[in-house]
Amino acid sequence: MALARATDPYSDPSWSGWGDPANVPELPEEVLSLLGHALGVSRPGRRPGPISAVTLPASRLPAPVRTMLETAIGVANVVDRDEARVRHTRGKSTPDLLRVRAGDFGAAPDLVVLPGSHQQVLEALRICSQHRIAVVPFGGGTSVVGGLQPRSEPFAGVIALDPRRLNGLLGLDEVSQVATLEVGLRGPQAESLLGSRGFTTGHYPQSFEYATIGGYAATRSSGQASAGYGRFDDLVVGLRVATPVGELSIGGRAPKSAAGPDLRQLILGSEGTLGVITAVSLQIRPLPETRVYEGWRFDSFATGASALRTLAQDGRRPTVLRCSDEAETALNLARPAEIGAEGAGGGCLAIVGWEGSAEDVDMRGRGATRMLEALGRGPEPEAGESWARDRYRGPYLRDALLDAGALVETLETVTFWSLLPALYAAVSGALRDSLIAQGTPPVILCHISHVYASGASRYFTVGCAQLKDPVEQWRRAKAAASDAILAAGGSITHHHGVGRDHRDWYERELGPTAVEALRAVKTELDPAGVLNPGILIP
Repeated sequence: MALARATDPYSDPSWSGWGDPANVPELPEEVLSLLGHALGVSRPGRRPGPISAVTLPASRLPAPVRTMLETAIGVANVVDRDEARVRHTRGKSTPDLLRVRAGDFGAAPDLVVLPGSHQQVLEALRICSQHRIAVVPFGGGTSVVGGLQPRSEPFAGVIALDPRRLNGLLGLDEVSQVATLEVGLRGPQAESLLGSRGFTTGHYPQSFEYATIGGYAATRSSGQASAGYGRFDDLVVGLRVATPVGELSIGGRAPKSAAGPDLRQLILGSEGTLGVITAVSLQIRPLPETRVYEGWRFDSFATGASALRTLAQDGRRPTVLRCSDEAETALNLARPAEIGAEGAGGGCLAIVGWEGSAEDVDMRGRGATRMLEALGRGPEPEAGESWARDRYRGPYLRDALLDAGALVETLETVTFWSLLPALYAAVSGALRDSLIAQGTPPVILCHISHVYASGASRYFTVGCAQLKDPVEQWRRAKAAASDAILAAGGSITHHHGVGRDHRDWYERELGPTAVEALRAVKTELDPAGVLNPGILIP
């Protein structure tokens, strides 16, 4: 029995863009002119028509299997309407959206299944495994690495398993500050349930408005306040998982244990390939009394990175800590609502934020400010407040730029501090060389978005004119960048996940022995191979 359930509406995001279509900005003439003169954007991109105009082939799922699923989960919760299938097709990467805009719905599931309990998930997986039906766990649909496009050819059909009805706060230990949440809760829903009891997860990724608790765990999500709260996998105390061969109940007995390997790590980041997470127990925090966000300016990206490293290593780490390079600062991309505006301020803009009790924020802030003043200029409260207000708008700007005919996409990586400068140069160079060779010189922007004592992530944004086949255009550029990441000593992903897009480079990063071990686990937990086939596991 849940302590409480989400009651706010579970509205579907745009089927051909990021989230609420009403939030897509109208680009000012200055930006459109900049696209033309700087990037050679000369014609608008392909825009989607109404979803009602999309027709899909009939579901190929065998009728007896559908009947079994209806019996297990309820007729109303097994859906084959075209609109539902379209909305559960692929994720939100730029290639995903470009394919949808081009009318390519070859990855559409045959059915959308909405289980309402852990037992119903178990039963659905048993049925699908027995009858060779591929299962795609589909939470918020925010994957940007092809994580929702399984291999379908060897199977008798594909279902999207949508956990939105698993939306309860199952338990709350206020003394230990541990909460157990069902996985269909979106970020705002989870925060509302916890906030009413005085707590927060502290996890606010850019996908916060639509991503789910289950998606956070399955992809090792990292939020924008990771410097203070940690990554999502740092917060996970226990997991309940449904697999085709039975239930896994992992962790949750104690905060730390030396009882063998930590099997939570098999599931965290497994992207639905080893099981379907149905509940997550999390370390939570009291709601902060005070939130303060400031902007600081540095003369160069190298100086800004040095300041972030110092804060990460000397114990005065803020809750939010990120720094944009010169190009990203000049375009005001750190503040998407002001892109292209005059008066960006020059140099490199860092956002520094503190959350907690008023006393703690004051104490940490004073110590960090002395160091920041020695290296940079600030504080700029307006810049920090602007970032906090607009931090979820970036993907909507991408939709507007796609409409205008630009190709815009992101990628990220992580490495040690000592390797960051070389990795920055290598990835930027690989992207630039690939896109120039294709006749579309790019603008390449970067920021440091997550920091640790030993290293940090780099997050790149790339923009150029679209070619006739923009999906292939980006595939070539992304492959060049991925090769450069591994050659420079970085990881193929920090928080976006592996999915289908990174799988080949993940295999190279992992090595053959580890790949075989991962495949052996997959065979044990999913003997028919129906769980998100073709994703993650080489």
